Amino acid sequence: MSTSTPPRLPESARIRGLADQLWKAVAAGDEYSATEIVMGALDDGIDPESVLLDVIAAVQGTVGEEWAANRISVAQEHAATSINERAVAALALHPTARTTAHRGRITVACVDGEWHALPARLMAEVLKLRGWQVDYLGAQVPTPHLISHLHTTQADAVALSSSIATRLPTAHAAITACQAIGVPVLVGGAAFGPDGRYAQVLGAQAWAPDARTAADRLAEGPLPQPQTDHQQMDDLPHLADQEYTMVARNSDSLVRTVFLALHDAFPVMRAYDDMQRERTAEDLAHIVEFLATSLYLGDEDLFTWFIDWTAKILRARGVPAQSLPPALNLFACELKDFPRASRTLQRGVEALATDHPVVGTTA
Repeated sequence: MSTSTPPRLPESARIRGLADQLWKAVAAGDEYSATEIVMGALDDGIDPESVLLDVIAAVQGTVGEEWAANRISVAQEHAATSINERAVAALALHPTARTTAHRGRITVACVDGEWHALPARLMAEVLKLRGWQVDYLGAQVPTPHLISHLHTTQADAVALSSSIATRLPTAHAAITACQAIGVPVLVGGAAFGPDGRYAQVLGAQAWAPDARTAADRLAEGPLPQPQTDHQQMDDLPHLADQEYTMVARNSDSLVRTVFLALHDAFPVMRAYDDMQRERTAEDLAHIVEFLATSLYLGDEDLFTWFIDWTAKILRARGVPAQSLPPALNLFACELKDFPRASRTLQRGVEALATDHPVVGTTA
C-alpha cells in the first residue's frame, strides 16, 4: 500500500471548493465555521489575496444574487455580509497576511451615504498585502472629514468606493474636494457603471472594476496630479438648466403627490395593507432618486436600467410591477415643464413596454 501524499487539487479547484464551503457556512449563519474555513485556507498555503477576492468576494457576490432572486431576506443578506466582514477581519490578523509597508500611503473610504463597506474593506486589505500603508475610513465618510484626514496624513491618493448610483452626486463632490487639495482619486464600485463610464464623467483620475485591478493600477506608478482649479460644473455643464436641483429639492413633495394620485391611476393600490403602502412609497422615492441622479449625470440609460431592474426585483417577490408605468406617467405630469426629466421618464415607460410587455401594456 502506498504511503505517499495524495496529489493536491489544482489551485482553481481548491478555490472553488473553498468558495462553496464558505457560502454554505455564510448561508447557514455560521460565523465560526466561516472563519475556520478562511483561516484553514491560509494555513494551507492559499494566497491571502486570492482568499479575499476569489473566495470571500465571490461569496459576497452570491449573497447579492440570492437577495435579488428573493431566495434570502434582507435580514439574511445583512447577516451574511456581517459574517464575510468578520472573515476579512480574521484574515487580516493571520501571519501570512502581515506585510511591511514599503510603497506609499493610500486612504480608502466610502462616499457619504454609502453603507456597503465590504468592497472598500477588501480593497484596503489587498493594498496592505501589496505593501501600501492604508488608512481605511469605512462606510459613509462625510467629505469634510475626509478632507481633514487628507490634510493630516498627506496621502498619495484616495480610493473612493460607492455601490449605489444615487450616491454619485455626493461622490462627485468628494472627488472634486480631494482634487482641490491636490490629491488624486481612484474610484471603484458598481455605482460607477460596469465600464467605469461615470468615473470619467465625474473627473476621477482612475477607475478600477475590482480591488485586484485597482492595486495593479496603483503599482504602475503615481496617479496623474489633478488640476487644483477644477470645478464640478466643468464636468457637467448640463446642470446649468437646474433640473437636477429642482427634482432633488422637491423629491419629498413629488413622492407624496404621486403616491396619493396612484390610488386613482392604479386602483389595486386601494386594497394594499400598511406594509405594501410603505413599500410603494419607498419604491417611488427610489424612482425620484434615480431620476435625479440621471439628470445629474446627463445619462438617461441609468434611469432605464434602474426601472428594468426594479421590475425584475418586484416580479421575483411576487409584487405586481404594473404599478410602474402609471407611476412614471404621474411623475411626468408633475415634471412636464422639465424637458430632460420628461424625456427620461418616457424612456422608462418605453423600456417597460419593450422588456416587460405585460407590465408596459397596463400604462
